[in-house]
Amino acid sequence: MSETNKNTWTISELANELNITTRTIRYYEEVGLVEPQYQRGQRVYGGRERARLKLILRGKRLGFSLAEIKEMIDLYDEDPTEKEQLKRAIAYGERRLREIDEMIKELYIIHEEISEYHQEFLNRLMVLEAKERPVG
Repeated sequence: MSETNKNTWTISELANELNITTRTIRYYEEVGLVEPQYQRGQRVYGGRERARLKLILRGKRLGFSLAEIKEMIDLYDEDPTEKEQLKRAIAYGERRLREIDEMIKELYIIHEEISEYHQEFLNRLMVLEAKERPVG
């Protein structure tokens, strides 16, 4: 944390804490996801922006687009009761779960196909090795 104000962080401090680059934070600024304050010409971020960055990173990890994340975060500012934000998060979450279920099905099919080829190749190899062994 900044020594001058324990409620603010520099861009470097947040980048280090969150294991992201300062460039990433600047990009999130450009697209309107976070908004720094300026103290003596230096970017500083308060608790709100730090929390928003954590939400952005969680959303990205869960597979949401930046547009979806921005929409969900911005809804909180529009409706402090969180009802609309929760409704949107539920809808996006349900869609993401359907996508993940489909990916799991596809991975299972690929797994089965590779397993079949693996067994077929092992059998063929055993036949070839058996032909090479001397009889007797």
